[in-house]
Amino acid sequence: MGKLREFYKSFHPIVHTLLLGIILVSVSRGMSIPFLAIYLAKTTDLDPAQIGLIIGVGAIAGTFGGFIGGTLSDFIGRKKVLIGTLYVFALVFFGFVLTTNVLLIFVLNILLNLCISFFDPVSKALMGDVTPPEKRLRLFSFRYTSVNIGFAIGPLLGTVLSTIDDRVPFFVGAILYLLYVLILQFSFKYFAYEDIQTKAEEKITIRSAVHVIRHDKVLGFFILGSILTMAVMGEMSVTLSQYLKNSFIDGVRLFAILMSINSVVVILFQYSLTKWAERFTPLINIVMGSILLAISEAGFAYSGSWTFFIISMIVFTLGEILIVPSEYIIVDRITPEGMRGTYYGAHTFNGFGNFIGPWFGGILLAEYGGIAMFNTFGLIALMSIFFFWRGQKMYEVRRGNSVTSM
Repeated sequence: MGKLREFYKSFHPIVHTLLLGIILVSVSRGMSIPFLAIYLAKTTDLDPAQIGLIIGVGAIAGTFGGFIGGTLSDFIGRKKVLIGTLYVFALVFFGFVLTTNVLLIFVLNILLNLCISFFDPVSKALMGDVTPPEKRLRLFSFRYTSVNIGFAIGPLLGTVLSTIDDRVPFFVGAILYLLYVLILQFSFKYFAYEDIQTKAEEKITIRSAVHVIRHDKVLGFFILGSILTMAVMGEMSVTLSQYLKNSFIDGVRLFAILMSINSVVVILFQYSLTKWAERFTPLINIVMGSILLAISEAGFAYSGSWTFFIISMIVFTLGEILIVPSEYIIVDRITPEGMRGTYYGAHTFNGFGNFIGPWFGGILLAEYGGIAMFNTFGLIALMSIFFFWRGQKMYEVRRGNSVTSM
C-alpha cells in the first residue's frame, strides 16, 4: 500500500485534481444516467426499443463529438475545452430538472453525450501530456478506478434521492459539476499549468488530422473491436435495467445494487488485477476480458436469483477491468506525437457501440426476450476478439515488431 501511495504522489498535481474531478463527475453520472431508461419507462408510453433508440442517438452524437473535442483540444488547449464542457454539463442537468417533455429530454440527452465525449478523451489526453509513458498504464488504471468510485456511490445515492423526487438526482448532479469546474479552474491557476499542445512545433491542421484517422487502418480495426465491446457494455447498462424491472420483484433495486457492485469490484480489484495483467500484452488482456464478458452474458441469461445475477456482474466487471485500460494503452502506443487528443477523440467513435447496444438490445428484448438478448451479446463480445487481433497483426507489420511488443 505504501508503494501504491508513493506511486500516486509521483503524478503531476493536475492529475490529482483530474482524478478527484472524475470521481465527482462519475457520482453525478452514476446517480442519474443509468436510471434515465427507467425514468422514461415510468413517465412515458415508450417501449424498450424506443427508449433504447432515444438513449442510443445521444451516444451517436457523442461519438462524433469525441473526435471534435479531442481535435479541438489539440488546437485551443485542454483547459478551455474542459472548463467549457463542465459548465455545459451543469446547464444540461439543470435542464433535466426543469422539463419532463420527451422531445426536450431527447435534445438534452444528445447534449449530455456530447459533453461526455468532450470530457473523457480530453481529460485522458491532458493526463497523458503530463505523465511519462512508463507510468501511463497505471495512471489509466487509477483513472478507471476513480470513475468507478463515483459509479459505486452514484447509483445508490440516486436511488435514495429519487425517493424524494425523480428530478433531485439531476439537480444534485448539476451542483457537483459546478463545484468541480471551480476546483479545476483554481488548480490550473494555482499550479500555473500551461497547455502542452499549444506549442507551435506541435501544431497540426484539421486536414492532417482527418487524413491520419482515415488512413490509419490499425486504429480502424481497434475502434471496430472496441465498438463491439462497448455495445455489450451499453446493452448491460440500459436494457438490463428494463429486463430486471419487468421480470423481477424489486428489479429496479436489484439493478442499482448491480451497478454499485460493478463499481465496487473495480475499486477492490483494479490495482491488483492490472498489476497481474502487466505480465501480458494488452491484446491478451483484451481477449481474456472479452471471454469473461461472454461468460457473464450467459450468466445474465440464465440467472433466476439475485445471487447468480451478482456473480454474473462480478465476472462482467473483471472483464471490463482487463479490457478498458488495455484499450487506452493500445491507442496511446499507436499515437503520433502531437496528436494525442485527436487519436483519443477518434477512439471515442467506439461510442457507436453505446448506440448499437441499447437499440439492438431493446429490439431483442421486446421481440425475443432476455435470454436471446443476453446470448446474442455474448457472441458479440467474442466477435470483438477478431478485430483487435487483426489490428495487432497490422501494427506488427507496420512496426516490424513481435507480438510481445504490443
